[in-house]
Amino acid sequence: MSFSLTGKRALVTGASRGIGRAIALAYAHAGADVALLARNEALLTEVAAQIQHMGRRAVVCPADAMDEAALRAAVAAGIEGLGGLDVLVNNAGGNSFSIPVAAMRMSGWTKTLTLNLDSVVQATQASLPALLESKGCVINVSSVVALRGAPTMSHYGAAKAALVSFTQSLALETAWAGVRVNALLPGWIDTDLTDFLRTSEEAEAGALSRVPMQRWGTAEEIAEPAVFLASSAADFMTGQSLIVDGGLSAMP
Repeated sequence: MSFSLTGKRALVTGASRGIGRAIALAYAHAGADVALLARNEALLTEVAAQIQHMGRRAVVCPADAMDEAALRAAVAAGIEGLGGLDVLVNNAGGNSFSIPVAAMRMSGWTKTLTLNLDSVVQATQASLPALLESKGCVINVSSVVALRGAPTMSHYGAAKAALVSFTQSLALETAWAGVRVNALLPGWIDTDLTDFLRTSEEAEAGALSRVPMQRWGTAEEIAEPAVFLASSAADFMTGQSLIVDGGLSAMP
């Protein structure tokens, strides 16, 4: 089996930092050319320079995933810059607040679903013609919170659970054409998006108390499974959720 991505063309959303950045760099290391999409052009340019240093092509596509027109235009620019597309990684997302349902404003709910779900659908629609042509694959970065209740994070959990369902439905719609669609479900990963869980030693201990490995995961530990999903080693895998969470989801 081969985990090489030599000759592949990948587009990664949310590629300026954290998991998205790690995936983009891992893909380049495995031989892929990469289009990078995120809001911060300066950070994308830094990632692009690292990719180019590896001898691979990098296309910088700055856009806000919350802006549908800008997102679709950036995806189109990335595909054009790469000369096609073999792998789409829908990684852009996040959660900026925690609050009980009773106190949550619907504007916060809508914003969270727009970022974590709507943007995925939009980027996927913009990419599908190229992916159907190449018989490529889609990797949707969900979260372990999609699998169980997440007190004070119902908005985020609902968005990520919907993303798993979307993954399964899209996989069934495109399998006939040779397109694979899978979800990657990280647990608690040490990035700036989980800083809210490290506001105090007590908060951090509470988060890690449910992780059998008793530590944070790293972005690189998510990037390697993302390479697998994009490679020929996963050619018979579609509609699935690959969980990388240090055992969290196995806890009773």
